[in-house]
Amino acid sequence: MAEVLVYVDHVDGAVRKPTLELLTLARRIGEPVAVALGTGAGDTAPALAEHGAVRVLTADAPEFADYLVVPKVDALQAAYDAVSPAAVLFPSSAEAKEIAARLAVRTGSGLITDAVDLEAGDEGPVATQSVFAAAFTTRSRVSRGVPVITVKPNAAPVEPAPAAGAVEALSVTFGEKSTGTKVVSRTPRTSTGRPELTEAAIVVSGGRGVNGAENFAIIEALADSLGAAVGASRAAVDAGWYPHASQVGQTGKSVSPQLYIASGISGAIQHRAGMQTSKTIVAVNKDAEAPIFDLVDYGVVGDLFEVVPQLTEEIKNRKG
Repeated sequence: MAEVLVYVDHVDGAVRKPTLELLTLARRIGEPVAVALGTGAGDTAPALAEHGAVRVLTADAPEFADYLVVPKVDALQAAYDAVSPAAVLFPSSAEAKEIAARLAVRTGSGLITDAVDLEAGDEGPVATQSVFAAAFTTRSRVSRGVPVITVKPNAAPVEPAPAAGAVEALSVTFGEKSTGTKVVSRTPRTSTGRPELTEAAIVVSGGRGVNGAENFAIIEALADSLGAAVGASRAAVDAGWYPHASQVGQTGKSVSPQLYIASGISGAIQHRAGMQTSKTIVAVNKDAEAPIFDLVDYGVVGDLFEVVPQLTEEIKNRKG
């Protein structure tokens, strides 16, 4: 059976959820071979093996932390040359998409980004995408070279499938351009204790209708009762009510959770482009004609300042 390279997104050996989802998709089209780079790469093996990786290629070097992207591209190319894979899968993070694009150029291969599903086809993997602000769904395959595909978080379930997970050292030779851009400092992001927005299974977002930064406490309370991430529309972000890093939309982050709750968001096309692939969408808005209601699975016409706190209280009561 053909092998499929899977780029591992991890933090000091702790594998992030989108990588485990990639392993589920990789098993549909071949045998997953994981590529883990940087500090703690070897520590990723148990989690990767538990979720289907037949082999784990690891490499650690100062270049991965000290320089931007290119050293990791060198490593992925080394893995590509060693394995001759049927496809290469990446999570759709900003860094991973840049690595994927550079690898595709180096190998003369086609690139598909932001897939929301993946299946085996007679002529290679077939990827499903939501395009043109999620107005259309397309099914595509790469017709040249080895498919390089990035996949959105929450596109597949995390399914344990124990495999050998044999750890192998990956030999990497860094090119002249690998040290062209040096990282001079890092600032840790302040943790909110909530899930990462793009990876969360549930997202609760607030918009213009929240009517002030102080009122986002209502949105946060609902999110915390559900163990959800907090998002915001562009209008709320532009007004300074919530950090830009939490913006959902065409000029913000794209999310695809199992449940998306929009409160006080009208549903402009720019916002819809960032959340339209959510599995279940619920909206609370006092305007019955708001465009968001054309998109939702469940809609509540009402004042969010009445509806959201009641919903939060009911969730807390049900959880005991």
